[in-house]
Amino acid sequence: MVEYVIRFLAGGLIVSAFSMLGDVLRPKSFAGLFGAAPSIALVTLALAILQHGPGYAEFEARSMMIGSISLWAYSACVCRLLEKHRVSALPVTAIALAIWLVSAFGMEWLLLGSTL
Repeated sequence: MVEYVIRFLAGGLIVSAFSMLGDVLRPKSFAGLFGAAPSIALVTLALAILQHGPGYAEFEARSMMIGSISLWAYSACVCRLLEKHRVSALPVTAIALAIWLVSAFGMEWLLLGSTL
């Protein structure tokens, strides 16, 4: 329970700090990158270091990077299919989800070996 309170408070403080940073930056579309995701990741990594040590936090950070690359692949696929090819949202979501899964598990397998 205490961990959730710490996540809530620290996450809120860091989200606020990143939000203030985002207000200063131009263009505003770029400033949106400094929303919640980086701050929540920092809190998660800090708690992982405190509770489980740096080795565990390294694994968590690597997983976050793999997830972000896979999210990019998902987003690029969705944007391309919706804008260029005018495909309906439901099949685009299914196709992009498959791309996300293949890229995430594929990168995990390539980087960490067959531990899955």
